[in-house]
Amino acid sequence: MNEILKSLHDRKSVRVFTEEPISDADKTQILEAALAAPSAGCQLLYTILDITDQAKKDQLADLCDHQPFIAKAPMVLIFCADCQKWLSFYQEAGLTPRTPGSGDLLLAVEDAVIAAQNAVTAAQSLAIGSCYIGDIMENVEGIRSLLALPSYVYPAAMLVFGHPTASQLERKKPERFALSDLVCENAYQKKSGEEIRRMFNGHTGAKTYDDWMEAFWKRKYESDFSREMSRSMDVYLKEFQE
Repeated sequence: MNEILKSLHDRKSVRVFTEEPISDADKTQILEAALAAPSAGCQLLYTILDITDQAKKDQLADLCDHQPFIAKAPMVLIFCADCQKWLSFYQEAGLTPRTPGSGDLLLAVEDAVIAAQNAVTAAQSLAIGSCYIGDIMENVEGIRSLLALPSYVYPAAMLVFGHPTASQLERKKPERFALSDLVCENAYQKKSGEEIRRMFNGHTGAKTYDDWMEAFWKRKYESDFSREMSRSMDVYLKEFQE
C-alpha cells in the first residue's frame, strides 16, 4: 500500500487536540491543497472562512449542537458553497444573470466538499487531525448572523483541525462495510431484508440488529438536531427557488 492510500485508510476523526499550534506554513499548505481540488469548470464555487476569532469559535461550538471541542481546535475552516460571487463577477461585466437555482447550489456544494476533503487529506499527511462538523447546517439564523453570510451562500462543510492527543492516535477507527455492501454494478440495487441484516453482522456489538437500529434511529434520524438541519436547509433552499 503506497503512502497516499495508507494515509487515507489511517485517517479518522479527531476531537481532542494537544496545545501545539498549527504553523502558518502547515495552514497555508492545507489551504493551497483545498484550492487544488477538482472544480466544476474551474469556477471554485466556494469561499473558505478561516475562523481565528476565539469568540466566534465559542459561538460556533454552541450553535453546532453544543460541542466544546470545536472552540478548543487550533484551526477552524468553514467551506461555503458560494453562488453569490459569480453573480458579482457577471454583474461587473454589465450582465444580468438569472437568480441561482437549486442545481447551482448543489454544484457549489460539490465543489465545496471536494475542496474540504482535499484539506483533510493534506492535514493527515502533515500529522494534523481533523473532524467534519455537520452541525454547521443547523441554526441558520444564528450562523448567518455570526458569519455575515449573504444570500446564495450556504455553509456546506465545517472542519476543525489540530494535532491529535496520544489517546486519539491510539483509538481504533470505526470499521467500514464491505465493498459488496456499498458498490452496485451499473445500476442501483435495493437490498433485501436478509442482505441488510447480513450487512450489519459484527457492527451492532452486543445488541441485536433491531435493538441497535432503533437506538441509532432515535439518536440520529429522529433527533432534534437532524430535524433542525432540515429546517435550516429549507430556509437556504427557499432562496434558490424564488
